[in-house]
Order: sequence, then structure tokens, then C-alpha cells
Amino acid sequence: IKVLMGLGEMKTLTQTLSTEEIELIAEELGVEVEIGAVEEPAPAEVAPEDDPADLVEKPPVVTVMGHVDHGKTSLLDRIRSANVQSGEAGGITQHIGAYQVESGGKRITFIDTPGHEAFTEMRARGARVTDIVVLVVAADDGVMPQTQEAIEHARAAEVPMVVAINKIDVPNANPDRVMGELAERGLTPEAWGGETVTVQVSAKTGEGIDELLENILVVAELEDLKANPNAPASGYAIEGERDPGRGPVATLLLNRGTLHKGDVVLAGTAYGRVRAMLDYTGQRVKDAGPGDPAEILGLSGVPEAGTRFEVVDHERIARDRAQQAEAALRRQELAEQGGSRRTLEELLGEGGTQDLNLVVKADVAGSVEALKEALARLSTDEVRVNVVRSGVGAISDSDVMLASASDGILLGFNVRPSNTAKQVAEREGVEIRTYDVIYKALEEIEAAMRGMLAPETAENETGTAEVRAIFRVPGAGTVAGCYVTRGEIFRINRVRVVRDGTVIYEGNIASLKRFKDDVRSVREGFECGVGIENFNDIKEGDVLEFFEVVEVPR
Repeated sequence: IKVLMGLGEMKTLTQTLSTEEIELIAEELGVEVEIGAVEEPAPAEVAPEDDPADLVEKPPVVTVMGHVDHGKTSLLDRIRSANVQSGEAGGITQHIGAYQVESGGKRITFIDTPGHEAFTEMRARGARVTDIVVLVVAADDGVMPQTQEAIEHARAAEVPMVVAINKIDVPNANPDRVMGELAERGLTPEAWGGETVTVQVSAKTGEGIDELLENILVVAELEDLKANPNAPASGYAIEGERDPGRGPVATLLLNRGTLHKGDVVLAGTAYGRVRAMLDYTGQRVKDAGPGDPAEILGLSGVPEAGTRFEVVDHERIARDRAQQAEAALRRQELAEQGGSRRTLEELLGEGGTQDLNLVVKADVAGSVEALKEALARLSTDEVRVNVVRSGVGAISDSDVMLASASDGILLGFNVRPSNTAKQVAEREGVEIRTYDVIYKALEEIEAAMRGMLAPETAENETGTAEVRAIFRVPGAGTVAGCYVTRGEIFRINRVRVVRDGTVIYEGNIASLKRFKDDVRSVREGFECGVGIENFNDIKEGDVLEFFEVVEVPR
């Protein structure tokens, strides 16, 4: 341990040493060691060669991408509901992040990832998860920026695309225009003699859904997707979360081999024996084959989305390799943190960079990835956004301590801080912000970066009055003769005109009079004349609500 400390490696008695470390220590202590043939893990991405005789057809894995609000989710829901077996618990599909449907006796696996952020992130890790991308374009809206992005991502991943032109049931749908826009971007539809399969669908009415599934299968057949079901299972973790009742839960997508209950799984820094396995309907199953999604319980932690997993022979091997991965990750984190501490002079120098350090926690791994990606894009020349740590699960005290040490703030997405974390945050003066919409979080961070986080405003209602008569005053427009029914109204208030319970105008008060005199305020039970700026369409019986806008410091 002393020798290792001298080398800058902090190890305890029970940790496993790598071959290099053993050799270094032996050299230091003047001892000769001979290292036998150690089973070094094969590099994760080298797929073993399978005998063609062992290969069988596997269900294609489909990711649905497209612009926001073009109907990705409703399309997936429609595909799913068309296929929901009545035996499913009340037709509710567990949120597993993937599910299968059957068409013409063949299965198709759909991945429900949070858009192309997660797709890119998984690809960046070398995860070849998707076999086919379904690009959803709304018939009334056409190709939008995110559609273009999705096309680029699919092209970069060299994955075939099937275009679903959705919303053909809406009145202003124009599928031909959409086809033209696709053709401009090099996706010429088959109907026009091109290569791209396009299907017109309506998630609302269900029109064209079967045709879409058939076309996906045709494209899959051309891709010739096969896998060996008899090999040890491997594939990718596409989603992970920490369930309060069940512990770490991971959704795996197999692309080779068969996973059995009781197998030892290694996924990045997480490992463990499969205690239970559920299919996409939430039914317990004993095994899962290539192309199948499965939710497993029994891992030591939550794997990141896009992490490759494999089955290993022994729990000991899994633990050692997970520890090595963990140590490598720690070293990387320390190295990254070390780089960001620059001297004060540098920071104050030529309008230097300011760092905004964030600790991000979310309920599922996919959201963490999407958030990290999006936050990284917010960095500007003046302010750099650093995600110091990100993870899945509730906000813990160690997260707060880390945020405190790096002078950062904590972002929680669909998760809450534990009680001790709240106390630590109070003590350390760390800000914890929780969100349930990714865009909200990004907007606020962006505003904070601009140093423009405007104080929140709140309305303070001061009084209400009822309109009892209308006077037309030359040069001053319409004045409402009112009776104050509640509270007190002030000349500086804003006013809202309510007719039959609906707000029809909101603005400032132009004049407030009692008889002929201008007054500053009128109390309950008195009559007055009220002129409203830029609004003359006032009627008897309208209710005027008077309020002031106060700023609440954040």
C-alpha cells in the first residue's frame, strides 16, 4: 500500500490490482513475479464471429425520431394499442423504454428514447442499438430543424430510414409538399422513383399503421438482420433507473445470444446476477433472445444509457472488471476537475471564462444523457457549463457536498432531495433546483448564465368593483361608473375587465375620480368613475378586478 501511495494510487487491502500495478510493485520491492495467462477481457466492440449455420432472424430494433409535436409519442401509442393483448394489466405497459409488436407473424422492437439526444449519446459510445429509424414528419408542418437533425443523425449512424408522414387526417395536411421537402434533402420517396420508403399515416385514426409495420419488416428483410441465439448474451443498456422498491432496474436490449435468469451481467460499472427478468408487458420471463428488450433486477448500480453489457462466467470476474471501470471513471473525473481550477488572475484577466458547475440527477438514465448533452450545448465564451457529476436517483448528501466543493448548483429532474441532503444544502448554502420539464431547466440555466434571472412576479389583488353606468366623455373616451364591492382600489393599480367570468382586457387605469375630483384611492362601499387606458368597450355589469404586481426575489 505504501508503494502504491508513492505512485499516487490509493488502494485498500481488498482491492484488485491490475497486471501493470503488480509488476510495478514487484520491481519496487525487488521481487520476481510471473504472471500466468490472465484472461484479459476482449475489447467490448469486437463482435465474435458466428458460424452462419447458427444464425437466426432477429426482430428489427426501431427508433422513432422527428420534430417535437409531430406525433412521435401518439404514433407509438397507436402502434402499441393496436397490438395490446387484452391480457395486459389493464392495457398499461410498464415504462420499460422499449416494447414489441407483431405484424404478419413477425416481431418488431420499438425503442422509446427521449429523442435524438439519447440516440446520439448512445452512438457516441459506439452503441449500435438501432437497426431502422422511423422519421415522423407532420403532413401539415413539413420538415423542421429537428427533423433535419434526426436525418443527419440517422445518416451518420448509417441506419436505413422509413418516413412516416403523420397527421394526414388534419384539414391542412399536404403530404406532397412534405415529399418534395424530403426529396430536396436527398430522401426521394419510392413513389417518385427514389429509394426512401414513405408511408402516410394518422396516429389519430390508425390509418396506414399496418402498412408502416409491413414496410418496416420489408426494410428489415433487406438489411438481413440475424443473430446467434446460442451465444452468451450481449447488447446494450438503453434505460436505467433506481426504483425505490426494487433497487437498480435496467432495460437491456439484446443483440446476440440469450439472457437467462441467474446469469451474471456486467454493464460498465454495474454488475450482478439477474434476480428477475420482465418482458415489455411487465410479465416475468425466464429468458430473452436477440432483439428482445428485457428489464432486469439485481445489478449493483444503474448503468448509463448506451452502455454495452455482456454475460460473464463468474461474479468475481464481473466485480473486478466493474471496479476497474469505476476506478478509471474516477480518475477521469478527477483529471477533468483538476483542469478546471485556474488561477484567479487568469479568471479576472481578459474577460476570462466563468464556470458554472452543475451536479445533475434524474429519475432515468435517458433523461440524464439528454440533459447533459443539452447543457453542454449551452456553454458560451463567457460562461462554461461543467457537469461535475451526473447520476440516477434521489439527490443525496454526497451530491450536495460535491456541489458545495465545486461552488456549483444541483439540478434534479423528476427527483427530490432526501431530508439529510436538504439539511446539508441549507448548511452549505447550496442551491437545489428541481424540474419536471427538460426545456424549463435549460431555459433557467440559460437565463442564469446571462445573469438575467429576472425576479419572479406575483399578483396582489387589492379590490373589485362593479360597473353600474357608462359615461362617454369627449376627449377622454368611456368612463365606467363603478361601485367598489370589495377591498380598496388605487390609481396605480392594474385592472382586469371580467365579463361573464371571462377576462376580456387587462391594462392600466387612465383616471380614477370621485364626482369631479381625481383621487388616489377609493374604498369599499363608495362609488367612483374609472377610465381604462386604450379600452372603451366597457358594458354595464362588467366586473373590474384591481391588482398590483409585486416582485418576489428568487
